[in-house]
Amino acid sequence: MFHARLSISRDDIVAPVSPRLFGSFVEHMGRSVYTGIYEPGHPTATADGFRQDVLDLVRELNPSLIRYPGGNFVSGFRWEDSVGPDRPTRLDVAWHSVETNEVGLHEFADWAESAGVEIMQAVNLGTRGIAEAAALLEYSNHPAGTALSGQRQANGRTEPFGIRVWCLGNEMDGPWQIGHKTAEEYGRLAAETARVMKWVDPTIELVVAGSSNAEMPTFGSWERTVLEHTAELVDHISLHAYYEEKPGDLGSFLASGVGLDRFIGDVAQIIDEVTVAQGLDKSIGISVDEWNVWYQTRFNEVDKEPLFTGDWNTQPRLIEDEYNVSDAVVVGSLLISLLRNSDRVSMANLAQLVNVIAPIRSEPSGPAWRQTTFFPFALTATAAHGDVLAATIHSDTYDTREHGTVDLSDAAVTATDEEIVLFLVNRSSSDPLTLEVDLAGAPADSVLSAQSLFAPEGGDRFATNTVDHQDTVHPVDLTDVTLADDGTAATVVLPALSWSIVRLAAKAAA
Repeated sequence: MFHARLSISRDDIVAPVSPRLFGSFVEHMGRSVYTGIYEPGHPTATADGFRQDVLDLVRELNPSLIRYPGGNFVSGFRWEDSVGPDRPTRLDVAWHSVETNEVGLHEFADWAESAGVEIMQAVNLGTRGIAEAAALLEYSNHPAGTALSGQRQANGRTEPFGIRVWCLGNEMDGPWQIGHKTAEEYGRLAAETARVMKWVDPTIELVVAGSSNAEMPTFGSWERTVLEHTAELVDHISLHAYYEEKPGDLGSFLASGVGLDRFIGDVAQIIDEVTVAQGLDKSIGISVDEWNVWYQTRFNEVDKEPLFTGDWNTQPRLIEDEYNVSDAVVVGSLLISLLRNSDRVSMANLAQLVNVIAPIRSEPSGPAWRQTTFFPFALTATAAHGDVLAATIHSDTYDTREHGTVDLSDAAVTATDEEIVLFLVNRSSSDPLTLEVDLAGAPADSVLSAQSLFAPEGGDRFATNTVDHQDTVHPVDLTDVTLADDGTAATVVLPALSWSIVRLAAKAAA
């Protein structure tokens, strides 16, 4: 049995919990849109062709905003193709697919409204530029009286869409990106695009593209150069982070949150250095607008070549990773990292929402179901409110290849006047862990609920939820939780390789 100790205090606040930490991502890629959220003729399809069964799961997942329409897709996208009655079918060279444009801005905005989510709109800075970005913004947000706002109204939307958050391109540092640029080229274009967009609508927030991952050879210098051009004009800089289990290295995979902490810290330091050097009295948030577990090694070595050399198809099956228990524990731990860094992370988007490396899967004409990764996201997005409290962990440790020596346990804590919520991980793949919680600085009255996700009976960490067995992995009640009579201490026994959530009723102030 391993051990750890967690200490918290209501006086030690990291930041308020931002709902935007729990965003997601819908890209015109694979089956994310077509047969994902949208499938006319499906038994559950609404009058406008969207799947009600998927929409119900999206509401349960509870994302706050959704990035759209890409991703790599956006760097070759003509937004005009996706509005109005006559929509051309075009090749999408980013994903070697055929895009029908059947779902466009109007349809997606209506769906987002029904799902209760905010749109985070990306503009094409790959094949297009300042004029097209400004035109899309005017079409979307200008009330009336111009050709573009009039076109929107003629297409059925009298009131503006009111989209507040806009991404200035996508992963422009990557040679895989259509219109890939150097940091200097992109920084200049992003700055001039930002300037004009803020002139069109001063109320918007802009996200400038940071590095595609921390392993890019230009990481760091890219952020610095881009921010030197744009810091005065933008509100956020993006960070993309994907993790996968490498052969024989489960330990490093389970410690992926340590890598994300470092990535966020490095970007935060560059932001501070640039804003100080420019004498700017402003904060620039970090938008982790793509993060997830993604088995990129398989995609790059096995799946990618047949895709890019085969036929051009609509909605090809693309990176439909099937997630196991270990993947879900890592997703839960990455959510802990995002909460821990909520003083710097302004937004975050689990990429993606449906079918494409997603917590929700669906089959054409068939059912939709929850992957293992659905549960930590849904429970965290629903329960995390109020303030993030600093969580001090003293834990047994283990050694990893990628991250050095790390704690076996990790935690994040949120608190309101009524409730204290503990989000907990045990990284040991073999043994339970006893966690002692010092609540002297945040006393509790009772245990409201406790749930844990771990390997089902038999201990198979590779267990998944599939179309034929949709409920193999799910959270179960965590029974080994005790609270001291005075509410100043608690003990939680965390199962091996698990993510857990414990909700405590807060003791009223004397």
